[in-house]
Amino acid sequence: MKILVIGSGGREHAICWTLRKTSTEALELFCAPGNAGIAQRAKCLSISANDNEALAAFAQQNKIDLTMVGPEAPLAEGIVDLFNARGLKIAGPSREAARLESSKAFAKDFMSRHSIPTARYDVAVSAEEATAILITGKFGDERSPVVIKADGLAAGKGVFVARNRREAFDALNEIKSGVLGTEAAKKIVIEEALDGREVSLLLFSDGKDFRLMPAARDHKRVGEGDTGPNTGGMGSITDASILEEETLARIVREVVQPTLKGCAAERFPFRGILFIGLMLTIDGPRVLEYNVRFGDPETQAILVRLQSDLANILQAITETRLGEIEISWSKDSSACVVLASRGYPAKAESAALIKGLDAAKLHPHVTIFHAATSRDENGEWLTAGGRVLGVTATGEALNDALARCYAAVTDISWDGMHYRRDIGRSIAAAGST
Repeated sequence: MKILVIGSGGREHAICWTLRKTSTEALELFCAPGNAGIAQRAKCLSISANDNEALAAFAQQNKIDLTMVGPEAPLAEGIVDLFNARGLKIAGPSREAARLESSKAFAKDFMSRHSIPTARYDVAVSAEEATAILITGKFGDERSPVVIKADGLAAGKGVFVARNRREAFDALNEIKSGVLGTEAAKKIVIEEALDGREVSLLLFSDGKDFRLMPAARDHKRVGEGDTGPNTGGMGSITDASILEEETLARIVREVVQPTLKGCAAERFPFRGILFIGLMLTIDGPRVLEYNVRFGDPETQAILVRLQSDLANILQAITETRLGEIEISWSKDSSACVVLASRGYPAKAESAALIKGLDAAKLHPHVTIFHAATSRDENGEWLTAGGRVLGVTATGEALNDALARCYAAVTDISWDGMHYRRDIGRSIAAAGST
């Protein structure tokens, strides 16, 4: 079976690793463009993840049986529609369905149309209009927290949680400056700030049926204690304590089912992986955002627990037969700690020599996913971006998984390496009391 994975980060490494680990048949695995770590699992191609035409041509010419899309940009640009038009099997949502992520304003209006619980919001078409909305007092006074979001895709960096109006205006100025891209800033969403506990719930859907994945918790802020700017994610965990059964049932009833029914009603049935970011408030679950693909680094923590054949699941999605299969997950907890380069999430350094990878890989129940690495002429590992490695581990309890992660982390080093030392600590501490 020939499978093409699109993307180049830790998420795509985890997908390739899982396909190899769980497949019940021989695979010929390709990744476009991949990275040096992924090259140990798949044949990497010199095709950009954003070149939909070239990707479709490769899939057609090489008789690829199934394609899996990792990042959001190709989905937003309609790669699934292109592949489907050419009779190529691909697991992912259509361009219309991808608007749930590619436009935050569209997503908020969609939630409003289908009575899906979310934060109060308003949409502005410029930073000046957003400023005017904030001045009205609709979202509290100058000391009130508020959330500012660039409408379009911004590589996970378009959301600003402002503690007061000064920080809100700073966020608007950053969006206005164009640093996030002109498309991302065409509209601005303003939301009330919600109090509670964040949870990520991912699921497989074929447009008719769905299957939930283990709930995860991401850590977006770069600094310990959830301080500093938002990043693409500095670590993630899965654990049974993240979502109680009663709360999960409520989320399915009030969020998951209305979302999928809404997609079908609006004639873009959702097929692929749906990521729902939630805040568990005292008034119940509220949707923070939709992503239309695997999260990063949630994928790393989730997929190490998958026991079923991932290729079979993805095939079932493309053939609308997800309801016919059962998906098994280990009962373990898991954790992923991201190791980043100096300067991340702003301007990250690259080409630093990575030491200790071989020693770190020897730790039991530990898997190291490469997000941005390369190799020099001597085969030495080098950093090649902001988030470099995702050190991932499983354990019977979350404390066990975290201990294994951090033990492996101590073996790895490079000039400028930084990471959070508190990933999952609050939930692990609560579970041990």
